[in-house]
Amino acid sequence: MDFTANYDMFLTEEHQLLRQTVRQFAEREVLPHIREWDRQGAREDGDMRHVRPILRRMGELGLLGICIPERYGGAGMDYLSLAVVCEELERVDTFLRVVMSVHTGLNSLAILQWGSEEQKQRYLTPQARGEKLAAYCLTEPNAGTDVAAMESSARREGDYYILNGEKTWISLADIADHFLVVAYTDKSKRHHGMSAFIVERAFEGVSSRPIHGKLGVRAGNTGSVVFQNVRVPVANRLGEEGEGFKIAMSALDNGRYTVAAGATGLIQACLEASLKYAQERVTFGQPIAHHQLVKRMISHMIRKLETSRLLVYRAGWMKNQGRRNTRETTLAKWHATVSSFECADDAIQIHGAYGYSDEYPVERFLRNARGAVIYEGTRELQELMQADFAFGFREYKPLRCELPAYDPEQWSA
Repeated sequence: MDFTANYDMFLTEEHQLLRQTVRQFAEREVLPHIREWDRQGAREDGDMRHVRPILRRMGELGLLGICIPERYGGAGMDYLSLAVVCEELERVDTFLRVVMSVHTGLNSLAILQWGSEEQKQRYLTPQARGEKLAAYCLTEPNAGTDVAAMESSARREGDYYILNGEKTWISLADIADHFLVVAYTDKSKRHHGMSAFIVERAFEGVSSRPIHGKLGVRAGNTGSVVFQNVRVPVANRLGEEGEGFKIAMSALDNGRYTVAAGATGLIQACLEASLKYAQERVTFGQPIAHHQLVKRMISHMIRKLETSRLLVYRAGWMKNQGRRNTRETTLAKWHATVSSFECADDAIQIHGAYGYSDEYPVERFLRNARGAVIYEGTRELQELMQADFAFGFREYKPLRCELPAYDPEQWSA
């Protein structure tokens, strides 16, 4: 059964061709190696040499700039295309989708939305082409969901800001060429005193170190980035001074969208693996696919897959229209990530003892799925946001600029 069919109200033939291309790439170039890469990442001296060639190949295929206009080096496709790419990448492994989340969703789309023309030419264009890799630096050792607790600071001195601070749990920390960094320029103003900056790894005072011992996403690089008296040109400030919190939250709208899409792909991977195993494994004289409680778990996976995908595609459709989609994206992220963890748990149950070892991929699915329930907005934060929207405690407020609506003529110019 093709679980990606019957979405013609959202997807075009071009989207389906893109899906085939990404699936072929992930299955051919990553799937045969992912178990060993995951094992390597679990070791403190784990070899990460596989990451750069894969990212380079993703750049060559145009995936890293899939929804960036062609005039800035991108593929000129729409935001639904970004969802399709994330689905198919995470169907094989989460580390591939994480690249799309931080490089494209959190960084490149933020520059597209908030950047000056000079910043777009200098930073967005090489990122969209895959010539440079980008990361997003918001979380700190003592500041996660409570963003206002951050300690990073940027003090202006003439034509430069002096940036100091440490960011942690940063994907591509040791690999990225550019970092989108949020820091206080006036801590007395709390959320209104934050500013955003484009920081190059080559700037003096920038360093990074990897985080070892992760539960999941072991095949990808995660680490801490330290900024010690880094001189950042004023020209590298993204948006106006004091707009850093708005920029960070608008970037999270895009990042959460990619996480939700990836989680949908992970649900499909759990379903496909479980369907295959359930028809091969025989107990009590018949394949376990005939056992009612196995059927129940399979049917629940199908329900969670379909609802997650519909929520993601609705958010993507709204992005294409240039409409604010914080509520819709938050709901998609919450539902899809929680569902993916539940589906991975059921997939292990269907596999029994074999599901508890890395002989089968479902134990990796469970470890990878757990992180998405936390990062880019915890499950609890998403729940509170949905309630606040329903009560009217939280309302959409206009930004200085919005993520541009998809225009096929302009984006392919």
